[in-house]
Amino acid sequence: RIRTHSTLTENVLSHKLQFDGRIISRNGRDACRELIGFFFTHDQSLTIYEYRQFGKNRTIVLPFIQKSIYSHQCGRRKGKQYRLGDFYVVLFCFVFVLYIFHSCEHVNCRTASMEQEDDIIIQETNDRLVFKAIQDVLKEKLHKRGVRILTGLGKYFQQLDKEENGLLDKADFKQALKVFHLEVSEKDFESAWLILDDNGNGKVDYGEFKRGIIGEMNEYRKSYVRKAFMKLDFNKTGSVPIINIRKCYCAKKHSQVISGHSTEEEIISSFLETLKVACSKSDEVSYGEFEDYYEGLSIEIIDDEDFVTTLRTPWGI
Repeated sequence: RIRTHSTLTENVLSHKLQFDGRIISRNGRDACRELIGFFFTHDQSLTIYEYRQFGKNRTIVLPFIQKSIYSHQCGRRKGKQYRLGDFYVVLFCFVFVLYIFHSCEHVNCRTASMEQEDDIIIQETNDRLVFKAIQDVLKEKLHKRGVRILTGLGKYFQQLDKEENGLLDKADFKQALKVFHLEVSEKDFESAWLILDDNGNGKVDYGEFKRGIIGEMNEYRKSYVRKAFMKLDFNKTGSVPIINIRKCYCAKKHSQVISGHSTEEEIISSFLETLKVACSKSDEVSYGEFEDYYEGLSIEIIDDEDFVTTLRTPWGI
């Protein structure tokens, strides 16, 4: 191969970070898209591709977001372009590529932009501490009835959302927390609201509110929830008929069935009854409602592998 130094070469492009991505959405078609991305350190641009399956055995990769330089749309970094440090989840790759990115002449240079970055990091750290304090208060209340509360809360938010845009105001959220006995101090609530309402328009996405106040399962657990739903939603419509869930759910290896305390039918019926509580439609389950159920279950199960087993066993994934 011929290598050149005057143009953008494969050597430059090789200095990149590969990452998996997902769309944060209650819409099943978007939430279950399989995405892979690349962040290029030479110009801090990124591109994202989507895995698409055609037929039973053919999978191809198609462009999802074209290669360009993008900026944060919300939060403390709103308006600032994405940097290598934003991909903190993949720790090993982050450290490795960061080392490549920094040239010797910049290592010891502390600029105004770096100082501003330090300020943002401090603010973000404080934000996380605010949410963690609230989550710690609510953790005990959620531990034994996480499924009931999370499924009920998700449905309650949908009912309050008359405009169907996913946004609710402060009074709505306060009322919801009161209804589900998840009250927090006025000080903690106001601190959280200042962070979440970063646009200052008095309305916040209720998915974002729930993630901030209650938290969410880690990406490892989330990946299995998505796999389970994708297996059920073979038409990729974003929702699954209840009758299909009944057909696919296997309770044969459930601990209570093995011990003889319950029959397979009793376990299946109990699962469906709880799931239906979250549903806005009586005959189908959306991805968001399916996720709410497992978000609640995730709170009740400490070990990651134990949680994954509760998905792999009944759904055969």
